[in-house]
Amino acid sequence: MPDIKPTDPEAERAAGRIALWLEADDLHRLAAHCCCSDDTPEEEREQCARIRFRASAALHKHGLSR
Repeated sequence: MPDIKPTDPEAERAAGRIALWLEADDLHRLAAHCCCSDDTPEEEREQCARIRFRASAALHKHGLSR
């Protein structure tokens, strides 16, 4: 089993992150939904990918599959 470390609120704050509590259904939507088009700038595509990844990771952390 991998060494799982709990979230460190201070480290997250230092990284500029803010806690956000969402319903599992909302996380499923964020993890699966992307509205980027072929002409979406790369910076926006990367932001969308980060949001989808973090939503998926939150679901995984709580034992909820995508």
